[in-house]
Amino acid sequence: MDYREAGVDVEAGRAFVNDIRSLVHSTFRPEVLGGLGGFGGCFQLPTGYKEPVLVSGTDGVGTKLKIAHSLQRHDTVGIDLVAMCVNDVLTSGAEPLFFLDYVATGKLEREQLTQVVAGIALGCKQAGCALLGGETAEMPGFYQMGEYDLAGFCVGIVEKSQMLDTSQVQIGDIAIALPSTGVHSNGYSLVRKIIDDHGLDWEDTPNLLDGKTLAETFLTPTKIYVKPILAAQKSGLDIHGMAHITGGGLPENLPRCLGKGQAIQIESQHLSIPPLFQWLAETGGVSPTAMYNTFNMGIGFVILVPPTQVSQAISFLESHNIMAFAIGEVISGSGELIGLPT
Repeated sequence: MDYREAGVDVEAGRAFVNDIRSLVHSTFRPEVLGGLGGFGGCFQLPTGYKEPVLVSGTDGVGTKLKIAHSLQRHDTVGIDLVAMCVNDVLTSGAEPLFFLDYVATGKLEREQLTQVVAGIALGCKQAGCALLGGETAEMPGFYQMGEYDLAGFCVGIVEKSQMLDTSQVQIGDIAIALPSTGVHSNGYSLVRKIIDDHGLDWEDTPNLLDGKTLAETFLTPTKIYVKPILAAQKSGLDIHGMAHITGGGLPENLPRCLGKGQAIQIESQHLSIPPLFQWLAETGGVSPTAMYNTFNMGIGFVILVPPTQVSQAISFLESHNIMAFAIGEVISGSGELIGLPT
């Protein structure tokens, strides 16, 4: 008996590394030292920093992977994996430097996982970070055949004097929302339950979805906000705080960028709910409160800026094809959001 008979194909693993080598190298930044295949990835810190602070983040894609598995569509979830990590790191004002992935599967299927890594590489390019390395674990008997799980890890850098840590946020700052590209990578257990309970097929095209199939809609990858936000900061925009709207929606994530004694008054008339979320609420009979506590509701990222810079911020983001809009104001309080629809 050998390892292959036990379900682990070492030669297939080596061939897979060769398959993805060019994808990984295509993401490299000048600071990357060495190539793929070592025990660790090496990265030299960029020059020009007086007091560099490293900011790290880790995340996964969640049960959105179940949809990719069932539909055999694996080219977008890698983008989700990168997005969930780099958008988190960005909220500190940090530029993502490098990314590592962990892929676990029951049986290594080269074509399937090459598609996954191609998505990861594309996400890294969108974020401007290097895919520095990763790990592929073949675990027969642990995962169902054809299924895999993903985890991602990102490190970014920011000048200590420019790091956002909630202390910069001021009463009167305005919250500007950046649209999501859909559900992103949160709330998929509820999405799948709604679809399963109603006997729907992933190729169905509900009227509210404007001709798109459920598969197209719910496999749309998470938006990566890194480059436009970093460009906005470099242009002179004074961003006081940022929030990545992930699991828990606006109520859980937006208060995380507030300082002590602060809250946000939401102007609900400025909230425009995309048809996708209307469809989920109507089809699943989900209350507004539950919707806002589960989904991003069309808002993927929020920045806080002084009231004198609102027009400048919106104009700059629009020049980067992001149709941003103001949704509220920082007021005195104890970390709550006031004014969300119920």
